[in-house]
Amino acid sequence: MITKVKKIDAESLAEAKEIILSGGVVAFPTETVYGLGASAFDDGAVKSIFDIKGRPNDNPLIAHVYDGYDLSRIVDADPPYAAALRRAFLPGPLTLVYPSRGKVSPRVSCGLDTLAVRVPSHPGAQAFLRAVGIPVVAPSANLSKHVSPTSAKHVLDDFDGKIPLILDGGECSGGIESTVCDVTGEYPVVLRPGLVTREMIAKAAGRCEASAETVRPGERAKSPGMMYKHYSPRCRTMLFPVGDRAGAEAAYEREKAAGSRAFLLGEEKLAKAWNARGMSAFSLGNTPGEMAARLYGLLREAERRADVLIAVEPAGDGGVMTGVKNRLKKACASEDIPH
Repeated sequence: MITKVKKIDAESLAEAKEIILSGGVVAFPTETVYGLGASAFDDGAVKSIFDIKGRPNDNPLIAHVYDGYDLSRIVDADPPYAAALRRAFLPGPLTLVYPSRGKVSPRVSCGLDTLAVRVPSHPGAQAFLRAVGIPVVAPSANLSKHVSPTSAKHVLDDFDGKIPLILDGGECSGGIESTVCDVTGEYPVVLRPGLVTREMIAKAAGRCEASAETVRPGERAKSPGMMYKHYSPRCRTMLFPVGDRAGAEAAYEREKAAGSRAFLLGEEKLAKAWNARGMSAFSLGNTPGEMAARLYGLLREAERRADVLIAVEPAGDGGVMTGVKNRLKKACASEDIPH
């Protein structure tokens, strides 16, 4: 199979529509990361997403719809606070998990009675979804557990020869996946942190709680991104806690002495100090927003240039930083199931 990468225009959208409605798979941009999309109603197409990615069959998918799509076609209950969240944040990087009407393929939610739905704000995503006209289920367009893609090139690196079309919408601005929020109960519960923060949701809905960020052995994930190891570069990784600069530097020196290509990763002030001392370092940036936007690109750069990436957790808690730390910890995790 030849994988075509095309800018988003009338011709490529028509081709994408034909592929999707014929049971195929198309990669497309969102404001967070690129997605690997297929018809939500086609069992075979949904199965092909799991097969192409090597994705575990207990990790549910998100249905993407255009702005204004009638959600009552696919979800069964819509509490008033969910409507308030849609008004406040959609289109945007927020996924809401509703009770499902059972209209989509059962493979989408891996047998659960819920359905995760998202309305991306990226104009290319909206154009694609409107052209197709149906819900498109899509995980991130990367091989399972690999670093999520924020450019068409990242998608091509993982899926060249495996999918027919990548719609190129440029670099993603958000950089980490959407916040996932369960709206099946009396109040919203964040299942996966992201750019729409728990604090923002609580302000709009009156209350919001956060669930555990990973599933335990025997539990079933209600949201993507809840496995222990995820978003991982193809090099060894180490993660040191906030403030343990000395530990990271000692590890760096050990790795260099052993002949490894070692790189450090930290917030801007640390990276500048390391580089000034002749150490190889990547800068996450200064603000949580910068760190979110840059993280995945840096992880992919690290796997290209390093044998080992030694990261120091950035300072700060809450807000967008919750999502940044969530992704960094999962990228550097050593096991799917802790011992």
